[in-house]
Amino acid sequence: MKAMILAAGKGTRVQPITHTIPKPMIPILQKPVMEFLLELLRQHGFTEVMVNVSHLAEEIENYFRDGQRFGVEIAYSFEGRIEDGELIGDALGSAGGLKKIQNFQRFFDDTFVVLCGDALIDLNLSEAVRRHRQKGALASLVTKRVPKEQVSSYGVVVTDELGRVKAFQEKPAIDDALSDEINTGIYIFEPEIFDHIPSDIPYDIGANLFPKLVEEGLPFYALPMEFEWVDIGKVPDYWQAIRSVLQGEVRQVTIPGKQVRPGIYTGLNVAANWDKIHVEGPVYVGGMTKIEDGVSIIGPAMIGPSCHICAGATIDNSIIFDYSRIGAGVRLVEKLVFGRYCVDRSGDHIDVQEAALDWLITDARRQDLVQPSPEQKALAELLGSDLGKG
Repeated sequence: MKAMILAAGKGTRVQPITHTIPKPMIPILQKPVMEFLLELLRQHGFTEVMVNVSHLAEEIENYFRDGQRFGVEIAYSFEGRIEDGELIGDALGSAGGLKKIQNFQRFFDDTFVVLCGDALIDLNLSEAVRRHRQKGALASLVTKRVPKEQVSSYGVVVTDELGRVKAFQEKPAIDDALSDEINTGIYIFEPEIFDHIPSDIPYDIGANLFPKLVEEGLPFYALPMEFEWVDIGKVPDYWQAIRSVLQGEVRQVTIPGKQVRPGIYTGLNVAANWDKIHVEGPVYVGGMTKIEDGVSIIGPAMIGPSCHICAGATIDNSIIFDYSRIGAGVRLVEKLVFGRYCVDRSGDHIDVQEAALDWLITDARRQDLVQPSPEQKALAELLGSDLGKG
């Protein structure tokens, strides 16, 4: 069976992470989210997978290659061009990306599924396809019920009593929502869907194709299903996803490494004297990370591999990506540290290098660290204790 993973977007809502990592490659405890999707597809017999790529395409292609080591076959459809020797991404939209593949060579010749590359799911895809076919649908979208107070964060799907899609509401006010079923970005199509997608223009599944199907009265159904769905489409979502994984609330993800103390998991060769570190789990620390005496780590927290956490630092409900050096006494509360960026849970971020604060947070591989000037120390104090000394 055949499937498509949508992986061409720029991931603007997850910036600054997506400045250097495409959204499908964002790690869930060191494993890219797209890898979980491939495991799910393989489990349900979808072994021929097309992936459209654009932004940082080579990162995805170099990791997954032809899919052989994941038990599937993968091919890639690049959306963009080369200008002055540089790859320029130019995404065609989710439906436009599908159409480009089908125009190149008729790949989708039977019922197929389309997954967005930015969510962890444990959906019974086989059952979803069975229900799609049972309804005689041209297109189906899998929906999930959410508490009424959460509907304003999602695209709401309105159906008739038979499950036929009648309308959409994009992030409606709670009192205006006509349903508590939301669009999860999981779609099932018949090949005839391509008769309704124009060629060579950007065209989106949600914004363009679905309203057209509703307007024309075509057999388009919602499939309400119960399953685990962890969205990482925005920085707050990602921050919460890592917390949920560490707290054991995500069935399909186990904490890697070995448990050195209750709730404390580490990769290989972590340099830490746990008797001289204050730690409250759940915490994961990647391999070859050094944690100096006097550090405080309060979970849920993740520290990636090859990091250096200096004496007296506090890591509280925070996510630290690999090769990060957190300076002595730095206090991070509900932060995400990624390369030269320190991001709070809402997505607001500071470029520590640009702000001349890279003596506080920087790359652990640097050899040119110097003592900060009095002016730099004063600036850190002005920015508050989350980046200055606690």
